[in-house]
Amino acid sequence: MRKLAITFVGALFIFFACCKDAKKGEESKNVEATSKATEMFSLVQDSTKVSFTAYKTTDKVPVGGKFQKINFTKTNSGTTAMKALNGTEFSIPVSSLFTNDPTGTRDPKLLEFFFGVLKDTELISGVFKVDGDKSSIDVTLNGETQNIPLAYEMNGNDKITFLGTMDLANWNAMDAIASINKACEVLHTGKDGVSKTWSEIAVKAEVLLAKK
Repeated sequence: MRKLAITFVGALFIFFACCKDAKKGEESKNVEATSKATEMFSLVQDSTKVSFTAYKTTDKVPVGGKFQKINFTKTNSGTTAMKALNGTEFSIPVSSLFTNDPTGTRDPKLLEFFFGVLKDTELISGVFKVDGDKSSIDVTLNGETQNIPLAYEMNGNDKITFLGTMDLANWNAMDAIASINKACEVLHTGKDGVSKTWSEIAVKAEVLLAKK
């Protein structure tokens, strides 16, 4: 009888020990799930790259460039990279323009004969927008605000490349186009003898986000 009692007590001990371990395991899973659920993304500001491609001559010869500085005036966080970017506000000093021209003459011409002709010439500003699986930016230039739809490609969960097309006619910037075309008339003349500067600009942005 005593042996049976000891065996019963031992069985109860094992049962409660197993239940305790199972509860700990469940609590551990719950903590892990909560941790994953509250994982947030935020923009790594100094990693953002903004570049563009303009075009000259009737053959549409590309001329690349970039802005070496971008300031963020409002940033957010979110449970996904795209949600974190929604509502992000930025401004780009046009003085940070860089086209890697070996002659050193292109950038000063662009600043004087293109940006210098526009209103509010110091900054290009914008707001990033997300609507479901669609993204775009509202860009303010020459006193006008217009939207640019963006295609995007994700590299993992934290790096995104955005591509879009900006037609400067939508920002009433054709006078600036005519101005830079006149200043670069010879350089923008193709084999057909026609000097042309296109109003379409391909824009590209690369952003990196961090998880916390």
